[in-house]
Amino acid sequence: MPKRSTKMGTLWSSYVTHPDITPEAETAPTFDPLYGFQNGRKARVMIATDAEMKAARIPKRFRDYCAHKFLELEDCRKYHFPMMNKCDHQNHAYQQCQYEDYVLRMKEFERERRLLERQKRKQQAAAA
Repeated sequence: MPKRSTKMGTLWSSYVTHPDITPEAETAPTFDPLYGFQNGRKARVMIATDAEMKAARIPKRFRDYCAHKFLELEDCRKYHFPMMNKCDHQNHAYQQCQYEDYVLRMKEFERERRLLERQKRKQQAAAA
């Protein structure tokens, strides 16, 4: 009997099993961001400005919605060097911000996937 392997994950479903209902991770959403929200959505705003990030020489990979927390962490590290363990609170706040940003991006991806599934079901029902 041949060995059976399990194929799982976004990469497998993106290219093999369900390429038509798997959204591209790096592209903008194809559906209206306010669709399904009667009272609208809270807009995400960058707290740290580009000028502040350039002045602080923050690397581009850290210039996201948590850049203000990263600035606080770096300021604390500079102030308390070499006792950087005193910056645990700022480090925790930055890590929590990164986690919340990840969860929000994951929810947006899942929302887009479900809307694509819904659109496909509607098209199949209309064609039948």
